[in-house]
Amino acid sequence: MFQRFDDTTSPDQGPPRLKALREIMEKDGYDAFIVPRVDVHQGEYVSERDARLSWLTGFTGSAGFCVVLRDKAGIFVDGRYRVQVKNQVDTTLFTPVDWPEHQLGPWLADNLEAHAQVVYDPWLHSIADIEQLDATMAKAGITLVATDNLIDEVWHDQPAPPQGKIEFQPIELSGEKCGDKRARIAKVLKEQGQRAAVLTLPDSICWLLNIRGTDIPRNPVVHAFALLHDTGKVDLFVDPAKTDHLPPDPHITQHPPEAFEHALGALEGPVRVDKSTAPMAVKWVLEAEGEQIEIVYADDPCILPKACKNPTEIEGARTAHIRDAHAMVNFLAWLDEQQPGLTEIDVVTALESFRAETNALRDISFETIAGAGPNGAIVHYRCTKSTNRALQDGELLLVDSGGQYVDGTTDITRTVVMGSPTREQQECYTLVLQGMIALSMARFPRGLAGRDIDALARAPLWRHGLDYDHGTGHGVGSYLSVHEGPARISRLSDVALQPGMILSNEPGYYREGAFGIRIENLIVVQEAPQIGDKRDQLSFETLTWVPLDRRLIAVDMLSPPERDWIDGYHATIAEKLSVQGKARDWLEVATQPL
Repeated sequence: MFQRFDDTTSPDQGPPRLKALREIMEKDGYDAFIVPRVDVHQGEYVSERDARLSWLTGFTGSAGFCVVLRDKAGIFVDGRYRVQVKNQVDTTLFTPVDWPEHQLGPWLADNLEAHAQVVYDPWLHSIADIEQLDATMAKAGITLVATDNLIDEVWHDQPAPPQGKIEFQPIELSGEKCGDKRARIAKVLKEQGQRAAVLTLPDSICWLLNIRGTDIPRNPVVHAFALLHDTGKVDLFVDPAKTDHLPPDPHITQHPPEAFEHALGALEGPVRVDKSTAPMAVKWVLEAEGEQIEIVYADDPCILPKACKNPTEIEGARTAHIRDAHAMVNFLAWLDEQQPGLTEIDVVTALESFRAETNALRDISFETIAGAGPNGAIVHYRCTKSTNRALQDGELLLVDSGGQYVDGTTDITRTVVMGSPTREQQECYTLVLQGMIALSMARFPRGLAGRDIDALARAPLWRHGLDYDHGTGHGVGSYLSVHEGPARISRLSDVALQPGMILSNEPGYYREGAFGIRIENLIVVQEAPQIGDKRDQLSFETLTWVPLDRRLIAVDMLSPPERDWIDGYHATIAEKLSVQGKARDWLEVATQPL
């Protein structure tokens, strides 16, 4: 099993750890310390060694941060985690703060006196974040001070850094040779007059070099830094234990991680740095050389090419999703046969077993969410032995899961009813489904961003005074991170959608204490066939082929095009999938026309 169900944190761990941290702060005269979720690579997912936020607070969500003052501590979480945080932290010590509605800078200004010192680890905050915060703090007369990480000083049994071996992603799966990628990106640097680019994102480095790793659970990436030169050559800073089995490459020079700072200081500018992802420490090292190294702030040059999948990667995604759909159908058929007493852990274990039976599963793509009844309203719920809930007749079960296969990464959510649904459950489910269909059917002009189409998925809910507090979709990697930038479907995203981008389409609705509903397919941006006056438009190809729970669909709420979409979707599923035995019988019923 990949997934485990132990309680890795507890609210009672907070008091002694918070006390130890404050003793360090008081000794050094610090008034506040910022504890982010991220590691030195600014990633959403972190290794056990870098899980400082959960170690201190007990909160295990994939986004958020804590600010420890001498007399209070605020834990900032977004809409996905506002139920979860209350269950995981000691709220007498850590006060949940709604973020991003409440920003860090104003909160600090309201809670600190002038001349206070706020300290942070410059390797754990991006240049953009610190520059923005520093501007706010300066107006309040508060000073930002960089320091070594204070958590590491009090975390005495901190795990060792991961040392998983690197694997190559062959051309049959990557669709482009490493040398061609390096030359392509180096050409961009040369055209823009940049001598080198600093790469700090592991998935960018893995994409560029056609490698994969095991340093982050559920994400096949390698912890490393890299410098890409305008010649196409790369300096790779990685633990040699990860690469000692690989043949040398004359175009890629390996160095130990501790050599990264010296190499930065030896660069000749202009040097390209992405201030939204590079740690503040990178800027300081470059600036320490005076005016010799010119910094050009621009996006990571790999991030957009990585997001626009090539035909080989798209075909791999299609294949992976068909494989995953077989596992999902076998699981859903099994689920419908189960007797009362089934628990959330039983659900997660069974689903992983069905994926494992494909003999192609490398890992799950994130911790499976199986939320029964009120647990379904916890957007990123993770069931443990202490929270494990038995499924009850008439309750909804939300299952959000995915698999990592060498040819693609999957992410799918289905909400099903145990027994017979109520009319209210059907109505809420159908509103969510209508939003998912609207996005699936969308045609839009080239150049629009996720923020321009996000409302399509929310409009059915809005008409009934409802909504959800998370984005509608995120980018997905090609056997890489299940959450991938830069594009997403969100009110905050201004990145233009381009052909080849794989995104999730996952509207939802959550009623705290009662149920959660989310329906998610992955979609890929494609050129839209020309119609009408032949405008240049884009549309989406659906990648996910798993039936919807017809018991939860209020057919009378659907328009004719929506009914046609559902019937066509189910007919395509029946055509594409070839499950056997009881699953075949289940699929035949599940894909019948409405």
